[in-house]
Amino acid sequence: MTMEMSGILGLTIFMTVLSTGIAALLGIPAGVLLASVRFPGKKLLRRVIQTFMSLPPVVAGLFVFLLLSRSGPLGRLELLFSLPAMVLAQVILIFPIITSLTLSAVEVKRPQMIETIQGLSLSHRQEYGLLLWECRLPLVVVILTGFGRAVSEVGAVMMVGGNIAGKTRVMTTAIILETGKGNFTGAIQLGLILLVLSFGVNIFAVWLQEGRHG
Repeated sequence: MTMEMSGILGLTIFMTVLSTGIAALLGIPAGVLLASVRFPGKKLLRRVIQTFMSLPPVVAGLFVFLLLSRSGPLGRLELLFSLPAMVLAQVILIFPIITSLTLSAVEVKRPQMIETIQGLSLSHRQEYGLLLWECRLPLVVVILTGFGRAVSEVGAVMMVGGNIAGKTRVMTTAIILETGKGNFTGAIQLGLILLVLSFGVNIFAVWLQEGRHG
């Protein structure tokens, strides 16, 4: 593996881990809260979140681009065509996925714990902590699912990152670049590395699920 390819792989993993971590820190508490609280409009909010699970990457990219462009509300920060812009776009894409999957996982587990929660007279904070602990394996799978979604994303990161060598070039955008240059060997090599990375994450997620049900 060349130094350039190593740099691209390192940036890809760093960006994906960072965006997945931020989305998880926001999405998991949101999913637990939605699963535990009843309020007017909950069903509608859930459907909205589920709809955003299939948000087209280019739409997320366009939103971030307009937000960070010179004429946009955050244009003064000059973050367009940078790693933070790419992370923001990925967080927007991953957050609904992690929130919705967390909501589903907690809804399955919570009814089994109602008696325990009521018997121990737990506070809301303690209840949420217990739910997180009991759902820890499903939540790891949720996070890995978000990671798998992020690592293969290309449309949004291309729009807001610009595919700048040594700065914002990641695996997916590098594959597009090499293909456009006719360097199919390089594109295939990058594709295989990305495939192995995605495959490894998926295998680990399946292993966790099978271990939990085994």
